[in-house]
Amino acid sequence: MFNALMVKKDDDGKTSAAVEQISEDQLMDGNVTVAVEYSTVNYKDGLCIGPGGGLVRKYPHIPGIDFAGTVETSSDSRYKAGDKVVLTGWRVGEAHFGGFSQKARVNADWLVPLPKDLDTRAAMAIGTAGFTSMLSVIALEDHGLSVGDGPVLVTGAAGGVGSVAVALLAAKGHEVAGVTGRPESADYLKSLGATQIVAREEINETVKRPLEAETWAGCIDAVGGEMLARVLGQMKYGASVSAVGLAGGAKLPATVIPFLLRGVNLLGIDSVMQPYESRLRAWERIASDLPMAKLEDMILPAVLSDLPKFGKDILNGQVQGRVVVDVNA
Repeated sequence: MFNALMVKKDDDGKTSAAVEQISEDQLMDGNVTVAVEYSTVNYKDGLCIGPGGGLVRKYPHIPGIDFAGTVETSSDSRYKAGDKVVLTGWRVGEAHFGGFSQKARVNADWLVPLPKDLDTRAAMAIGTAGFTSMLSVIALEDHGLSVGDGPVLVTGAAGGVGSVAVALLAAKGHEVAGVTGRPESADYLKSLGATQIVAREEINETVKRPLEAETWAGCIDAVGGEMLARVLGQMKYGASVSAVGLAGGAKLPATVIPFLLRGVNLLGIDSVMQPYESRLRAWERIASDLPMAKLEDMILPAVLSDLPKFGKDILNGQVQGRVVVDVNA
């Protein structure tokens, strides 16, 4: 028997989450069983712990969209007992039991070997949020962003994706402007390498003009909605925006003018179904590019019993940095 955070739904449709003891035969099918060491808390996890958000297919359910740990058993030749592995995406923690458990059984195709320069705790300090940040940076680089082009804007900068994005961009030598609605986060963002703090209220509403002064050489946007629409009109000619989130809403009240007159690129970043080679590339870049001391400053430690609270907090925008869950503590 082992511990897992189990989410149940009653006859009235109300969900509740609590740590329970379960057995391996309660896990879902898969060809690799992993002894989970660390997981983390993402926005999707908040939805899956709480109201479901349309993501959870079946109850009872174990959330946790990412984890890192050690292979216990494998019927796939790519992995053997003792191998250190990381999992992000593939709808694990949504349609398949996830990482808020001391054991997980998954498909080998969903795993990536842990980069040699990372341990499992650091891997989950990075987690899906950091993986998504790295994909976003790579996309901007692949579309021409270079150091010296000008400031790169990061929206939702104090959140999980934003924190890692700020640190990655600053470490590469970019000027980084961080958008936050929390004035108390300014020192935190500067410690990660931000050179400019932009108050959310300065940029979170659209204006009548479809184009404003060319300001940003690139952008990683975790907010969407009106803020993304506003930012598109502030991008430099030929610059790109990596769109990674919708905390500010799914609607995009923008015009096509920035695309037609300035050649702005809007790049969709999906971290869930990325092919294996893209995952390897991103994880290897993270291991080489992300300053580990900065990563340590982002960490909020947690245990399984803390997760219902952190799930609510992340949905309310009250989590700064990265929650790292020691599932065995």
